[in-house]
Amino acid sequence: MTKPPSGTQSAEGDRNKPTPLKGERVAKVIARSGLCSRRDAEVWIADGRVKLNGKLLKTPAITVSEDDRIEVDGMPLPERERTRLWMYHKARGVITAARDPEGRPVLRDQLPKDLKTVHPVGRLDFNTEGLLLLTNDGALKRLLELPSTGWLRRYRVRAFGEAPETVLAKARKGMEIDGVRYGPMEIVAERQQGDNQWLTVGLREGKNREVKVVLGALGLQVNRLIRVSYGPFQLGELEPGAVQEVRSRVLRDQLSGKAFQEAGLDFDGPMRTPVVGRDTPAPVSKKIEKTGRGASGNAPLRKGQSGKSRTEKGRTLSAAEAAKHGRPGFVARPKAHGKPGKKPAGKPNGKGRGPQKTRGR
Repeated sequence: MTKPPSGTQSAEGDRNKPTPLKGERVAKVIARSGLCSRRDAEVWIADGRVKLNGKLLKTPAITVSEDDRIEVDGMPLPERERTRLWMYHKARGVITAARDPEGRPVLRDQLPKDLKTVHPVGRLDFNTEGLLLLTNDGALKRLLELPSTGWLRRYRVRAFGEAPETVLAKARKGMEIDGVRYGPMEIVAERQQGDNQWLTVGLREGKNREVKVVLGALGLQVNRLIRVSYGPFQLGELEPGAVQEVRSRVLRDQLSGKAFQEAGLDFDGPMRTPVVGRDTPAPVSKKIEKTGRGASGNAPLRKGQSGKSRTEKGRTLSAAEAAKHGRPGFVARPKAHGKPGKKPAGKPNGKGRGPQKTRGR
């Protein structure tokens, strides 16, 4: 029987087995183990904390294979964790970086303790909000960032000004701005709200500040930018700052192409960090829901509506309670006092103002 070539499947059960890696830089291997970031691994090597095959490693410019033995602080490197992916709702005012010389809030400080060393897939600007994918696998990160992967990134955009269809058509064909060529965009004008125009924008390249640059060339000044989907993965109702993990079986279905198979992804290895957000919503549906939910970024805010979800006025549940409800960061509404159907009583002496009315949504 002829042995199948590397990267192919001899049976359905072997469909997602990783292709053996030819070799990787030692810092990348250390980072993939979950101990630290790749940059920190390079610092550890410089500090003399890493050994390779029993000898002190002096430079990170070394390629290692599966047969090499790596030790950190005298302890063997943990077994490689399976390829995992998380969906994170990045809020405005956060830098997608490990450090910021200006002292602004950075992504690492916003994540749960067990996810400090994961890799963000691409970046969102300081004031851009919405869906940010996180992974523990550098190979997967690189693949998802490549334009050749072909995944559409979709944004909700609020911009000052008004551009008619004849102007938006320029971006749909692709534009050259200051010597840089920007590919075709999918643009849908939704509504005019005062001096601002709401649009839905889809792109596949993801050049630096691409949405703002292209719309700026069309006479629109972007003042709010929300990423609502990245390929098949959608922001949905994920609250700002919340994280949900995508199940391994969903990753198998979505990452089954040839490029992903050749990247050596492993969906059957061990898991060391806890599962965050077990009830991950099914990723798919290319259609953006126009539900009017300002907190999730799926639609523009209506007049008199704040950017907060109704549940944000309640208390934050404990980890055990949140697990019971099946979603991370779940917030419970405060319980009403008194008997059902009756308004809370005023002050005992009858003086003073009675219960305040809450403004409806």
